[in-house]
Amino acid sequence: MAGVSETATTDLEKRISDAFLIFDHQGNKTVDVREIGTILRYLGCVPSENEINEVISATELEDSNGTIHLSRFLPHVTQLLAEHKMEPASAEKLLKAFHILDPDGKGTLSKEYISKLMSEEGEPFTQDEVEEMMAAAVDVQSGEIHYEYYINSLMVDM
Repeated sequence: MAGVSETATTDLEKRISDAFLIFDHQGNKTVDVREIGTILRYLGCVPSENEINEVISATELEDSNGTIHLSRFLPHVTQLLAEHKMEPASAEKLLKAFHILDPDGKGTLSKEYISKLMSEEGEPFTQDEVEEMMAAAVDVQSGEIHYEYYINSLMVDM
């Protein structure tokens, strides 16, 4: 991990270890592979399903019966985070994406249009994920997504 100080690495390792142990329900420094996405998100990552599966593949022991041990998870995820992998998109990147979806430059997008994109395109969101996003993004009075306002509210929460 070139360029990362030992203190920063130690602090990062402690954060990762603490997050991992929250989900260690057996108290044996292992978690179920189904918890990996949740742990990564808890750490502030925004992984795709493919990235979650890559972490699982890289850290799961062959005879582990679907569990991952901290000793394999910690160095792998420390390296990923030190390299700034799976970080959330910047406000500028989000705004650029919304501008692509809004070729007329109205500054708003319909709830129906975004819901359709989120559930049918790319890596589809679950219905619960779509509903959660809509609850935060849709202006109650207009029923539209004022995306600059929405992006600003996301950045405040980070």
